Amino acid sequence: MHWMHLMRVLGVLVKTFPIEKNRANCAFSLGAAAGVVRQLEEPSMRSSIDGRRAGRVAVVLALPVALGLSSIPVLADPSPPPGEVVPDRRSGTGQNGVALLRVVVPGQDGIDRLNALGVDLAEYRKPVDGGFEVHAVLSPQEAQGLRDLGFDVRGALSDQADFTENTADRQAALASAAEAAAEADTLIPLRAEWFTSRGDRRFLSVEVKSSATDAQTVLTVTWDSGKRTPPGSGGTATMSRFTDAGQYLYHRFNSPLSVAEIPGRVTVTSSRGGSVTAPVTRWLGDRRKAPGRHYVADFVDHYMDPTEVTDRITALAGEFPKISQIVDLPYRTNGYRRAAQAQFGSGAASTFYVSSKAYGHEGGNDISVALVRPAAASAPISVSVTGKDIVVNLATDGAGAISSTARQVVDALDADAEASALLTAGTYRDDAGGGVVAAAPATRLTDSLKAPSSVSRDPFQMKALRIGKKRDGSKTGVFLYCQEHAREWVTPLVCVETAERLLRNYARHGRTRELVDDLDIFVVPTVNPDGAHYSMYDYNFQRRNMTNHCAAGAADPARRNSWGVDLNRNFSVGSIFDGYSGASTNCTGDTFAGPRELSEPEARNEVWLTRRYPNIKFAMNTHAYGGYFMWPPGAYRSTGRELLPRVDLGMENFFWKASGHILSAVQSWRGTAIWPGRTGAVPDVLYSAAGNSSDEHWFNRGVISWDFEVGADVYDPATKRFHAVGFQPEFAEGHEEAMEFAGGQIGILEVARSFADDGDRPGSDLKVTGRTGTSVTFTFETDEPANVYYTLDGSRPTLSSPKLAAAGIREEAQRITVGRTTEVRWFAVDIAGNVEGDYRPDDGSDDYREERVEVRDPR
Repeated sequence: MHWMHLMRVLGVLVKTFPIEKNRANCAFSLGAAAGVVRQLEEPSMRSSIDGRRAGRVAVVLALPVALGLSSIPVLADPSPPPGEVVPDRRSGTGQNGVALLRVVVPGQDGIDRLNALGVDLAEYRKPVDGGFEVHAVLSPQEAQGLRDLGFDVRGALSDQADFTENTADRQAALASAAEAAAEADTLIPLRAEWFTSRGDRRFLSVEVKSSATDAQTVLTVTWDSGKRTPPGSGGTATMSRFTDAGQYLYHRFNSPLSVAEIPGRVTVTSSRGGSVTAPVTRWLGDRRKAPGRHYVADFVDHYMDPTEVTDRITALAGEFPKISQIVDLPYRTNGYRRAAQAQFGSGAASTFYVSSKAYGHEGGNDISVALVRPAAASAPISVSVTGKDIVVNLATDGAGAISSTARQVVDALDADAEASALLTAGTYRDDAGGGVVAAAPATRLTDSLKAPSSVSRDPFQMKALRIGKKRDGSKTGVFLYCQEHAREWVTPLVCVETAERLLRNYARHGRTRELVDDLDIFVVPTVNPDGAHYSMYDYNFQRRNMTNHCAAGAADPARRNSWGVDLNRNFSVGSIFDGYSGASTNCTGDTFAGPRELSEPEARNEVWLTRRYPNIKFAMNTHAYGGYFMWPPGAYRSTGRELLPRVDLGMENFFWKASGHILSAVQSWRGTAIWPGRTGAVPDVLYSAAGNSSDEHWFNRGVISWDFEVGADVYDPATKRFHAVGFQPEFAEGHEEAMEFAGGQIGILEVARSFADDGDRPGSDLKVTGRTGTSVTFTFETDEPANVYYTLDGSRPTLSSPKLAAAGIREEAQRITVGRTTEVRWFAVDIAGNVEGDYRPDDGSDDYREERVEVRDPR
């Protein structure tokens, strides 16, 4: 059987085994299946994905074939052999070939397949011709392995190659076209906006939903050149179909279009016959007043590790004790520490490794192991220990040749009381260890950690900087937190810059003083201190923390860059343990959710803070990169794209209104505009992220939560393309990102203060939108983001009455149709809880709104 055909069969099998919460019946990994099939075809070939994160499986697929295992690299210090990927920041070559590469997949199925293979995907996705561009952290071996599996792996971000188009599968396209409706489709305009970014250059963004959801429906946009100019005079472009989890959402541009003049209207036409015209409005039109000459900013001048960041906020609290304090978070982290290890052998069957029981800095780095060939024939295996120097005297056969296998050496070390007090031993990745080992000189174990002595190896004390004139819980609280993912170096600078601006401008700037006086602000600049230390000093693409939950079969030293928990997948709402998509249960996967919900102290610290201070009503989780502004819900179950509950219409409108203010604050620094297409609920613009912290805070405690992804794409006028900036741009770019998104955090504080001061009651009106001879269609309009509760049966409306909903994803309010004359009664409630008029829905008053909607009989 051809291996690619077998892969398709195995892929079908994988999809039939959902991951249960107790994980007792976890599906085997597609990555494991791929590896097995390739070994069946070429038994002597080394798996090209075996480098840094090979064998990412919990269950091995058993096939009735004897598998030939290829040789593996030896990872014994001080010099790893050729072919092994060992991180070394001193080389200056991007982790010995590991790089952030562009991968183009034809659709969501391709992303799901990469996740199933355990590929380390960045939190970035961009629609391109032929599908989606995603970015992956890959070694050369892994990149080649993905190419061998048919993936389109392209150059590093520093090499901006042209995109190539991926064609849709012909049979699927023909089947979809056959099912498409023959009549003209209906087009619903969602958004049509222009904006400027990085100067005076203008861009156009349009989103439209078609009632024809098949892939053959093509939408074309034309626009004018401004008021009183002919339709289509500005230009024309074809829209891209945006799908997620196999479902059509709407059409949009792959990226905003550069336009010479500001359009007044756009017309969208469909290949199915539908057409719609919509006005173009301004995105980010909030012109912010400059803070004034006395306002000071720009307090960061280099990337900082978590030790520096924590010292910085501690010093700030000491300098400004009247308006700030340090809150020690209760759960200490694992710490920047590892067991010391060494590995011996040259093939899977003859390889074993040892790990110290003490952490490296606590004595593990002082242990050495030697494998000695005795001079005598027929010698038994034995172990001797002098201090921390361990010698394994290997067994010999009658001819004096070494006869000890890897398994026998492991058993001998485990059986020796003195040796087993110092270390544990294991065969390579659960191999039987039947191969004969070779003699080896004394090799000292090492934890391989390279941070300077200024970085403590002890469990880390996480801290929050609490800022506010009145810090007794009476003021509305705002939680600003950064660097859940270690490799996102810009994000802690955002939090530090925000704290500096608040404290140093308090005495000189009136608007800053109002924020500090009226709010209770909690700043945690680094949620992932251990992983961030590891990222800065050992392996810059580290995403997770440093807690190793892997069993012996996945704990060999070649995997030391693949351990840890993705903290933004470790929370208790919409987690992978509840069946939601976008995380992994594989301990070496970069979206590993941990062994259980809230297993990690870093995640528990976030929960503790929002529980300990219930006055926290707002939160911002700052990540990198891509230039996104998002809100809950953030996760769905893949089957049927079953989302966590969407926010109601009033809250959705509040998010959109607040985004205009907050993103205008981002734009005020250097003109960067976050695109409308990268603004919205997480699954509407990015992907599902099971167990993320924003969902945790929103669904469990009602905290209004946002997610920033700093580092917006940069437009190149010469190529007319947007280019990504990556996790760790040159500091000149990183500095600018910190400055602009610190402004965004200040914008969030301004939104929170307005919320706290909001005592105004909302207003609403009933608006008739259509009439026929037998029916009337209407909706409600409000003068601010608010929810409308209504009745149609003449009863008194309450908070249990039907609530006006959105017509669909990113759409306006639903339309209500009645077929007879109806007495409509309603009231509005804004996000701060203010009720329209003097109405009290729970005490029997009758100050609700009412209007008679008449259906006129045409006879």
